[in-house]
Amino acid sequence: MLPANSNRRDLLQSVFGEWLERLVAETERKIIQRRYVRPPGALPEVGFLTACTRCGACVTACPVQAIRTAGTDGGLAAGTPFLDPEHQPCVVCTDMPCARACPTGALSVPTRGWEGYRLTELEFLPENCVTFQGTECRVCVDACPVGEDALVIDGTGHPSLRREGCVGCGICVRDCIARPKAFTLHYAEG
Repeated sequence: MLPANSNRRDLLQSVFGEWLERLVAETERKIIQRRYVRPPGALPEVGFLTACTRCGACVTACPVQAIRTAGTDGGLAAGTPFLDPEHQPCVVCTDMPCARACPTGALSVPTRGWEGYRLTELEFLPENCVTFQGTECRVCVDACPVGEDALVIDGTGHPSLRREGCVGCGICVRDCIARPKAFTLHYAEG
């Protein structure tokens, strides 16, 4: 329902905006064969695929070689950069050298940096955590590059995930000593 003071222009912008969002979502569903975790500051997928020239500047700028490129089986995404947190997590560089190296704007440093930014979504699985089985551990908390904004040890000695501060880098997943892991990453499906 439109407010009483809205005009024809507002109505057209509202309808066109909703239509455009649906069109982009439908286009992505049709052309995106696989979802990739993109380096920090990536445009939405269709824009990213259009803007990325596959130059590799972000790949060489990454200090821990966390950025890989999609193979020829990637369809339209072939040659584009992506993160594979299970292979090598992003270490959350403060200055985002990968985004700064991008000459096209396919990657750009977000206005607020890492604050509020997400690569993936992290889930904590307490049933797998060794602290819930009586073993002291703080490996995940000590490894987290975001620190107390994302992970803390609570008053009972267990890790506590603060979703609003977590960037989903995957370092805690890699470093977790539990088997199976006490953390898992969920990748966007679009």
